[in-house]
Amino acid sequence: MTEAPADIRRHPLQHRGPFAWAPLASALQAHAVPGLERVTRTDDGATVERLLRGAAAPVAVTVSLGAAGVVLDLPALPEAEEAALISTVRAWLDLDADPDVVDQFLSRFELLDPLVTRHPGLRVPGSTDGFETGAQTVLGQQVSLAAARTFGSRLVEAFGEPGPAGLFAFPTAERLAAVPAADIQSAVRITHARARTLSALAEAVAGGLQLRPGAEPGAVRAGLLALPGIGPWTADYLAVRVLGDRDAYPADDLVLKRALGVGTGREAALLSQPWRPWRSYALFHLWTSAAYAVPAAAVS
Repeated sequence: MTEAPADIRRHPLQHRGPFAWAPLASALQAHAVPGLERVTRTDDGATVERLLRGAAAPVAVTVSLGAAGVVLDLPALPEAEEAALISTVRAWLDLDADPDVVDQFLSRFELLDPLVTRHPGLRVPGSTDGFETGAQTVLGQQVSLAAARTFGSRLVEAFGEPGPAGLFAFPTAERLAAVPAADIQSAVRITHARARTLSALAEAVAGGLQLRPGAEPGAVRAGLLALPGIGPWTADYLAVRVLGDRDAYPADDLVLKRALGVGTGREAALLSQPWRPWRSYALFHLWTSAAYAVPAAAVS
């Protein structure tokens, strides 16, 4: 690992082992939006560059994942701001998980045991900003990941805040709520219905909807489902990614249903009942197996 520049502070982030860094890096790379983040892979690691929302301005950070562990590079910042950003990254990468507990539980099930054996210490990727993840999820409804990344890149370029390292900060809910839906539709080149949903989400978050870890799941779900164009899949997905609910499970997800060999969300939900309270880890094992090409047992 190279030495950090003098004005950069290097923070090794502790976590319980094992740590399946490769599936995590693959998931982050699959969702990376041009202009918002950069993910670089090598045989033995990955780096993620992006901006995080600081106390006064966007802060450029680099996270390194690999066999050597997890390292966060930050510019020199006041202690409280530094601590807040470290906490954000820890939640984003699920570094406070206890893989021994989760893996031992999921290994009891015939369907999941080979997946856990292949990727012990799998993490559930979270979010660096709840509104950003919510907006990206809306843009990704019923389209490919490639299309969702393209839409996200257009949104960031049109309405985001330019920051260090040639990257943009995602627009805040307040910023996007002030933009007419027709202007969002034109800039991002999405349907009017999708732009209206994005505007409604921005208005709801700007008005107090708590898209953040620790928020009350029932209240968030009800608030999301009240918005036009947001259904159970989106609400359940955001419970996994944003709220950190480790039992959340978007049963009607297409990739999940294919991985389980079932045709309906009801069947997927019934199959998942024995996996409670760790269904989001089962979900990511199944998604990793079905959608993310990663080498076996890349852990530290």
